[in-house]
Amino acid sequence: MFQLILCTCPNEQVAKEIATCLVEEKLAACVTLLPNVTSVYRWQEKVECQNEVQLIIKTKKDKFNQLSDRINVLHPYDVPEIVAVNVHQGNLQYLNWISESLK
Repeated sequence: MFQLILCTCPNEQVAKEIATCLVEEKLAACVTLLPNVTSVYRWQEKVECQNEVQLIIKTKKDKFNQLSDRINVLHPYDVPEIVAVNVHQGNLQYLNWISESLK
């Protein structure tokens, strides 16, 4: 099964470093960076509003634990967002490309 993993980063430099590492280590086939997203969240009993970079990570379900562990090592946040969304359908050629990229 394929997954999209969502992860926000504090800035573009951190996002690029994490994305590059995940692709180089074949934990992700592709990582899309969406700059200038605004996140509103509660942290330590306070509502925060921050400009962040959203990562959309394309991978396979069997890579999730390794990928999550790697993000936790690389990420500056105490509790980084690492949320998996299962992909039930997709362009077969693209899904095959993801599989081949992770070998």
